[in-house]
Amino acid sequence: METQLACLNRSNCSFVFKPHSVRRLRFTAAFSSINRRSGYSISGAIHSAVTCSMKSYKLSELTLAELDKLKARPRIDFSSIFSTVEPIVEDVRSRGDAAVKDYTARFDKVALDRVVEEVVDLPVPELDPAIKEAFDVAYENIYAFHAAQKSAEKTVENMKGVRCKRVARSIGSVGLYVPGGTAVLPSTALMLSIPAKIAGCKTVVIATPPSQNGSICKEVVYCAKKAGVTHILKAGGAQAISAMAWGTDSCPKVEKIFGPGNQYVTAAKMILQNSEAMISIDMPAGPSEVLVIADKYANPVHIAADLLSQAEHGPDSQVVLVIAGDGVDLKAIEEEISKQCQSLPRGEFALKALSHSFTVLARDLVEAISFSNLYAPEHLIINVKDAEKWESFVENAGSVFLGQWTPESVGDYASGTNHVLPTYGYARMYGGVSLDSFQKYITVQSLTEEGLRNLGPYVARMAEVEGLEAHKRAVTLRLQDIEATQISRMQ
Repeated sequence: METQLACLNRSNCSFVFKPHSVRRLRFTAAFSSINRRSGYSISGAIHSAVTCSMKSYKLSELTLAELDKLKARPRIDFSSIFSTVEPIVEDVRSRGDAAVKDYTARFDKVALDRVVEEVVDLPVPELDPAIKEAFDVAYENIYAFHAAQKSAEKTVENMKGVRCKRVARSIGSVGLYVPGGTAVLPSTALMLSIPAKIAGCKTVVIATPPSQNGSICKEVVYCAKKAGVTHILKAGGAQAISAMAWGTDSCPKVEKIFGPGNQYVTAAKMILQNSEAMISIDMPAGPSEVLVIADKYANPVHIAADLLSQAEHGPDSQVVLVIAGDGVDLKAIEEEISKQCQSLPRGEFALKALSHSFTVLARDLVEAISFSNLYAPEHLIINVKDAEKWESFVENAGSVFLGQWTPESVGDYASGTNHVLPTYGYARMYGGVSLDSFQKYITVQSLTEEGLRNLGPYVARMAEVEGLEAHKRAVTLRLQDIEATQISRMQ
């Protein structure tokens, strides 16, 4: 099948798109109990084969339009999603806990007795020692990295007698969404609750879908208690976001909502940040994504594993492989993806994600990173020789993973960096969640009499230019008082 083949012309920076015949990278994975509707299965002995392919492109004299098309994500039609979510938002506003119970019964098939649990009342769950140790190590690393983001308060004297500073104050109440649809993510509970604790947020609400018996994932409870969470809302989806935004009889109202989620969660966040609920959100969110830059020194086993680690998140995940230079064994990568995908419990999701993902062939690392900066991935893996040399060239990415020994998984769980990151190309203008996300900054200025004498005349003139007489008088009346006092002292 023909695909688009191109090669970047750096001599004149012009782009012309040329179609050529290029093979697709083909990945064959075998599963039993094939789902006849989707063509995929996820477990069991091998009975039949499934083939998935990634389109392959070579960066050529692309037109800007074709380049934009290549870096664009699949369009999400929020109009239909909004029409589903808006009634839920309003219903939760009106009926509170009763609405949350109804939607949880309808969507999750769980009948809730209590919508919210106060964390202090929950017993510390018993975890397998090895699992507990893993979460403890992750906690320590995440805490250390985010605590180091605290900045010392600094006062600047811009002019004699004119002092200014900026002070940090925590957001009083925050809501943390911990997904629990196709996979429960207790790691997200750590990523969001630890910086909230360091910032000093007084009310911290985790929202996470309940299990079939109405209980909360024990690993989420463990992380919540360790990180000082105050409440756990046993609900997911738009109803959970709405309950935190409006507040209910049992769920405290929050001022900012964090966390990844599906399209309905994202739609609810978008609707509520522009509503009378008066909440803010962390960032726009879309499907998880990774862009891997690999050269001839990269191990095909590692490349395949990194691609699949994001592809398994869901069928809408975005996976991009950028080959830098010659000598990369694409056939070995294909074989590894096929081999590894066969044994993945979530192989069905991975295959669907790979079916709309693609490979880019770049002449060298300059061209590879240039494309990555245009794409602005959530996760950027630079698996090349001397990867650290290329860090300074990265302009747009949520989180970067340098070298052959740095899989994206370490950032997802325990290296210390935050895994709540901008997706869908928003890394061009957003950063990931950090300590600052849980704080707001207040500026403070203090002038002495001398300071106002030095600065006041300039402020008065600027106010006069803008025609704001009251602004001017707020300065000049004080200056007149100062002058009068000085005269009286001289008499």
